Amino acid sequence: MSPGAPGSPPGAPVEVVIAVHTPRRPVGRAVASVLDGNAAHTRTTVVCHNVPAAEIAAVISPRHRDRVRYLEHRDPRPSASGPFNAGMAAADGEYLAIMGSDDWLQPGAVASWLDLADRTGAETVITRLALGRPGRPVRTPPTRPWLRGLADPVKDRLSYRSAPLGLVSRAARDRLGAALVEGMTVGGDVPYVTRLWFGTRVAVDRRGPAYVIGTGAEDRVTYTPRPIREEFAFVRHLLDQDWFRAYPAGARRAVCTKLTRIHLFGAVHNRPDPAFWTAAERTALADAAERLLVAAPGFAEVLSLADRDLLDTVQDLGVPAAAMIHAAQARRRHGRPRTLVPRDLRMSLAAEAPLRLMAASALTR
Repeated sequence: MSPGAPGSPPGAPVEVVIAVHTPRRPVGRAVASVLDGNAAHTRTTVVCHNVPAAEIAAVISPRHRDRVRYLEHRDPRPSASGPFNAGMAAADGEYLAIMGSDDWLQPGAVASWLDLADRTGAETVITRLALGRPGRPVRTPPTRPWLRGLADPVKDRLSYRSAPLGLVSRAARDRLGAALVEGMTVGGDVPYVTRLWFGTRVAVDRRGPAYVIGTGAEDRVTYTPRPIREEFAFVRHLLDQDWFRAYPAGARRAVCTKLTRIHLFGAVHNRPDPAFWTAAERTALADAAERLLVAAPGFAEVLSLADRDLLDTVQDLGVPAAAMIHAAQARRRHGRPRTLVPRDLRMSLAAEAPLRLMAASALTR
């Protein structure tokens, strides 16, 4: 641990926390993107997860090495939630920003976030995302195209952004008692961002320099197939929280719609081998669907016909796994009539209905 990170500007408003668990990751690139293109407003903390700080410092450029604060964090869980929480707890800036060790910031990103926070009074700023080089846009959240000030978490579909990337006010985080959920191999950030999106003043940086997601991390735990019950532990955790149960019905429906489209349906799409779907795995998936439907009655009304076909097969354990997989593939044939309209045509213009969601996504840069 370097006690002072002497190269950091005194009183820097933004503490950038980078978590890394092996020196094989391109953490030096992540650090350079902060210190070369965003240094005026930041202090950089690298949390070394179950690895000595000296090993991580050795792969950071000598011109950056002494401008970084290193924290060693040890826990037995293969999740970034623990080291990120440790880094955020040690921060003293007005704002927090977290980064994966495979990712980087475009020059001026932090200044853009701070400017937006100053103009809008936001406590949380959602950054624009790009994927790899040359930086293809990640079209989440699919906000209203005319959004300029503070976002509405339901109308601007903030739940579609699952990662807390951008700025988070340290005071707001402390006020909510919000933290990443530890002990989960996937989804530990979803309850955290749900609290931020619905419990703080949020602005979305739609056109500023991007946070870029690196594409070379083949050992990210998020991409590793796992049993359904383990994968959906974060959903059970979220739905069981008293603060979530206290949300208005519209907020709960917005969250559960996203969880169904992205996580429940994604679980089927990402497991295309019928042999995976044993009776136990099918039961676990059906249980997850039932929990979502109970937590937010009526949310399925905005789903497309193809989505409802898949939801029906997930709930019916008598449907062969091959038919369920076929339904998961069919819902991704975007533009076909069954992917565009809900069963109840009166829901066609709802914010979460397919046509409006697709249009907003297409206009997200």
